Amino acid sequence: MRYYLIVLFIATIFHATAQQKPATIQWDEWGIPHITANNDEELMYAQGWASMQMHGNLITELYGRARGKGAEYWGKQKLKEDMFINMLGFPELAEEWTANQDPAYKKMLSAYVRGLNDYASAHPESVKPENRVILPFSEKDVNLHAIFVVFGRFVGGSELGGDLEWKEMGSNTLAVGPSRSASKKAMLVQNPHLPWFGEFLFAEFHMMKPGQNIYGSNLVGLPGIAIAFNENLGWSHTNNTIDNADTYELQLKDGGYLLDGVKKDFTVRKKILKYKDGDGKMGEQELTILTAEQGPVVNMGKEKALAIRMPGYDRPNIGYQWWKMANAKSFEEFESAVKMAQIPFWNIMYADKKGNIFYLFNGLVPKRADGAWAKWDNIIKGGKSSDIWTTVHPYEDLPKLKNPSSGWLQNSNDPPWSCTYPFEIDAKKYPPYMSPHFMDFRNQSSIRMMADDSSITFDELVAYKHSTRLELAERVLDDLFKAIDEHGTATSKEAKAVLEKWDRNADATSTGAVLFIQWAMAMNPFSGRMFAVKWDEKNPRKTPDGLADPKGAVAKLDEVAAKLKTKYGTMAIPYGDIVRLRSGTIDLPANGSEGAVGSFRVAGASPVDEKTFQIDGGDSWVGVIEFGNKIKAKVLMSYGNSSQEGNPHFGDQLKYFSEKKLRDAYFYPADVEKHKVRTEQLKNGRFILLQ
Repeated sequence: MRYYLIVLFIATIFHATAQQKPATIQWDEWGIPHITANNDEELMYAQGWASMQMHGNLITELYGRARGKGAEYWGKQKLKEDMFINMLGFPELAEEWTANQDPAYKKMLSAYVRGLNDYASAHPESVKPENRVILPFSEKDVNLHAIFVVFGRFVGGSELGGDLEWKEMGSNTLAVGPSRSASKKAMLVQNPHLPWFGEFLFAEFHMMKPGQNIYGSNLVGLPGIAIAFNENLGWSHTNNTIDNADTYELQLKDGGYLLDGVKKDFTVRKKILKYKDGDGKMGEQELTILTAEQGPVVNMGKEKALAIRMPGYDRPNIGYQWWKMANAKSFEEFESAVKMAQIPFWNIMYADKKGNIFYLFNGLVPKRADGAWAKWDNIIKGGKSSDIWTTVHPYEDLPKLKNPSSGWLQNSNDPPWSCTYPFEIDAKKYPPYMSPHFMDFRNQSSIRMMADDSSITFDELVAYKHSTRLELAERVLDDLFKAIDEHGTATSKEAKAVLEKWDRNADATSTGAVLFIQWAMAMNPFSGRMFAVKWDEKNPRKTPDGLADPKGAVAKLDEVAAKLKTKYGTMAIPYGDIVRLRSGTIDLPANGSEGAVGSFRVAGASPVDEKTFQIDGGDSWVGVIEFGNKIKAKVLMSYGNSSQEGNPHFGDQLKYFSEKKLRDAYFYPADVEKHKVRTEQLKNGRFILLQ
């Protein structure tokens, strides 16, 4: 018996050793790294190595900025951001996170950082000379970057002004259950909308290990995958209508502030921030950091100050929760990961192989003293200790819906109540501060497409994802045409003729879209004042409607149309002629528009010259997945999978965006093998290129 056990032990060791193959990165024709490794740490090391190839200079810049030392590295113009980072205490928080993260995640994070550093060491030419001062990276750098993005751009974004950089930060997501799916298989749409620059860029990864196959994307510089699917399930995120950061107005008194009418002293710290002046010489500026019981002070006046309070500083395992979600094999495992409650923001939309679909209004919602949404959605005045919340709602308190009777779920940055239609989540069961009540035109477009199709095919779902139909046009054009007949000039009547022929889409060939969108934005649809009938929760899919001031609307159309004729010689301009997709030498016609006018495909554009606009945000990562016996998935990284200058994948997927197409996701090893263009293999602790 003893002999048998020894033989069995040796055989087991031999078998395990035989199964251990060197980790590889197979790169396909789109620059997607398909990583195969034996365990989590090898996967993360490979992801760090691959990330530097794809986005080395961007990662270096992001980490340098997140340290709060941008002015020291690149010049005084970065000093304002450095002050912002240090006032909020991000460097100290990153130290806490690095010390207190789960031991398993610490190992993964350490491996990821080694991958970043080893690539930079092996390929120093890949990092610009002015960025090399940032090297080497540390685990704290990754945490600093995560903290800056999560809290500075999302949790505290609207309070701190971070969302003002681009108003169309948001996303779409759809889940279709078996009862509405033509194949009887659950389907999922992943579709975040973010700016196409800086800390908002996504990167696409495929990560395989024994027993697990994970595909998806994450923001550049973050380890793991944050929007993913595997053999069994998948999920996506959208920005939610969550108010989980509060700004408090403090009344100053004798060097302190009043709380409940009693003077309190600020906690005071001082830091010396360095900056590089125009001559390259180093200067210094002292920063005084004040903290009240409400939180860090972000604005100081003579009589009043503003302090911000955000939940989640005590949740250091955001990345580890995403990794557990990505490795889940059932709804129960996925929900268990979600209940870690480390992710303070973002809705979750889910679908799986068993046919389950699920929506969660995810995030850390403070437990507040009273329920008024209007109060908490504004600056909190009065300096009362009863307004300083200390706990958040647990998972059980959050709005959620699994397998609705509708057979589908959607979110396009609307409140949780409209995740399906008719509404199945009763808002009255939740505190009013949980979420507001509204549906904008993009939300209504999303619901229309889902509700009107009783048997949705995979190809139809792809087409819906690309829809540029402008829901606003359906509400106001009939009223605008009547108003033109009554109040119109020759110019507005000419505009009417153009709009009557228009297909009401924002496709590249849509003639009339430029005229309509510029008129609509001049009317300010965000405010709601342009409409005769305001949005009504009792008639949510048909309101708002009509024009509040028909004569004024015609006058505005006259103005816009005249400007277009002066600038372009005509108001009948094909949309893609002046709205472009550009990267390097690539210059293609665009499609999609602002969500405010009801385009489900969101594409925000900024002027690049007097006549031309360039898409600089919107559809970023796109995934459409069907969970059958085999995964069927189409994907796109709109702007390409690299930001490195000279990399062939810098903008190479824009042609698919222009053509409203998606790529096949090479999810199975056999497909990866067919499409690999080069392979790197781990040898002696680093990856080498196989010949």
